[in-house]
Amino acid sequence: HVQLVESGGGSVQAGGSLRLSCAASGYIYRSKCMGWFRQAPGREREGVAAMYTGFGGGNIYYDDSVKGRFTISQDNSKNTLFLQMNGLKPEDTAMYFCAAARTVYAGDVLGKNQYEYWGQGTQVTVS
Repeated sequence: HVQLVESGGGSVQAGGSLRLSCAASGYIYRSKCMGWFRQAPGREREGVAAMYTGFGGGNIYYDDSVKGRFTISQDNSKNTLFLQMNGLKPEDTAMYFCAAARTVYAGDVLGKNQYEYWGQGTQVTVS
């Protein structure tokens, strides 16, 4: 059973930074993809950033809205995923979720339906 626990959310002023963390436990498949998604009230959940974290992985993907501002990374043990968010804007306000998948279709890495495991989310508010 895979468990994902996010942390690091909070309230910041526009232009500020936050770093989200996602601690993964349980059986982590060798070939996998992990990502960050967000959902604002009344809107669909959308992919923000994702990366292949398994053997031979490393490809990284960003939504256009966050390119140049957000950075996804993992620690050496590959059990913690991070999202460094700089230059935050009010439109970045949302609940942020960590997600993991055994495999994803390469043409839809940021598609929420590709992911099987989800954390409970951490709130990010930018004013």
